Amino acid sequence: MSAQHFDAIIVGAGQAGPPLAGRLTAAGQTVAVIERKLVGGTCVNYGCIPTKTLVASAHAAHLARRGNDFGVAAAGVTVDMAAVKARKDRISVGDREGLESWLAGMKGCTLIRGHARFENPHTLRVDDQLLEADRIFLNVGGRAVAPDMPGLADVDYLTNVGILDLDEVPEHLVVIGGSYIALEFAQMYRRFGAAVTVIERGPRLTAREDEDVSAAIKEILEAEGIDVVLGADAISFAKQADGFTVTPRAGAEPIGGSHLLVAVGRRPNTDDLNLEAAGVQTDSRGYIVVDDQLRTSADNIWAMGDCNGRGAFTHTSYNDFEIVAANLLDDDPRRVSDRVTTYALYIDPPLGRVGMTVEEVRRSGRKALVGKRPMTRVGRAVEKGETQGFMKVVVDAETDEILGAAILGVGGDEVVHLILDVMTAKLPYTAISRTMHIHPTVSELIPTVLQELKPLA
Repeated sequence: MSAQHFDAIIVGAGQAGPPLAGRLTAAGQTVAVIERKLVGGTCVNYGCIPTKTLVASAHAAHLARRGNDFGVAAAGVTVDMAAVKARKDRISVGDREGLESWLAGMKGCTLIRGHARFENPHTLRVDDQLLEADRIFLNVGGRAVAPDMPGLADVDYLTNVGILDLDEVPEHLVVIGGSYIALEFAQMYRRFGAAVTVIERGPRLTAREDEDVSAAIKEILEAEGIDVVLGADAISFAKQADGFTVTPRAGAEPIGGSHLLVAVGRRPNTDDLNLEAAGVQTDSRGYIVVDDQLRTSADNIWAMGDCNGRGAFTHTSYNDFEIVAANLLDDDPRRVSDRVTTYALYIDPPLGRVGMTVEEVRRSGRKALVGKRPMTRVGRAVEKGETQGFMKVVVDAETDEILGAAILGVGGDEVVHLILDVMTAKLPYTAISRTMHIHPTVSELIPTVLQELKPLA
């Protein structure tokens, strides 16, 4: 069987794949995009778009119940979960169909449905087709993992994918995991009306954050009636006629639930690509090893997005595309190491994060300054009736460069970008502290925080 030849093959139509196809075809190249499931990948189908749509519905329900706080009579607020799901589906499917239409109309691009496996560094097999290309780009994403916990195989459980199909509010949702996906679903379903318990094996939630951030997140969730169980170092499950029970640790009372969400981590979709045939190296966790410009150990193959272990977000995946395109098409030597780490946790209020935590700065041995302000002292937050959380910025005491920030509070996911931009430009903190901002906003208090820096203890 002879192979069909393309200038480039892109495996996976997630956030990096379609825009790279657009750049390559615009440069006159022929491109095959291979997708085994849904165009758009995790973000469009199971991640950012559907989950943040649900977060918006949950926020609307929460705000409606708080109407009396604003002098607005509100009673009998109910949630039509089928309608919430229909709205989520409509938005998610619309985004996916838009991407599919773009690829279908892209001159020089062929969308091929099926699972790809390498035959050699230049050839892939998709069902009964052989495809070859001078360059191959992997954008295969990742999936949820469910660790081997006693009794888990005996009970029905959901991951971040299955829970999106719910069209009714669970009676009692138990969430295993204390990080970003787990907490977003926990809060939204509590606001939809479910009883919710979060069970985390570690000593605190969001372990990668500073302890004061973790403590504040826990306080926010508990204030809404979510039960949080920490130190669950021996989790086990038992099937019951009306659901299941979970025992968090030896000797603990079992907790009964109707629905179970397991959100304890993800793994890359690299285990069934036959990467060995292509000479593509992976690490001990299955992530594809790449250099600073996202080239793999095979000189004609690149890896972008969640599968390369260099970021696990839509924005890092899209930035991977930009780095690859810049190097290949624009003679612009962009690198992964040039970007500043940044992300958000979309509980309400959200956490916007950039750069290093204070604990990381301490471990680095740097002399540093830190500024912190509770949202209760941010006028805009007070006016909106959303005063939970705080903002915190840490600065290098010798260079005056901002090292990192955590903005946990209303608008935190937006406000953090003004710090990110200054960090990327490698400007001193005074570029913000001496700048006049609009009043009343949340952003206007960042200069104030930076004017009140104190030595980090």
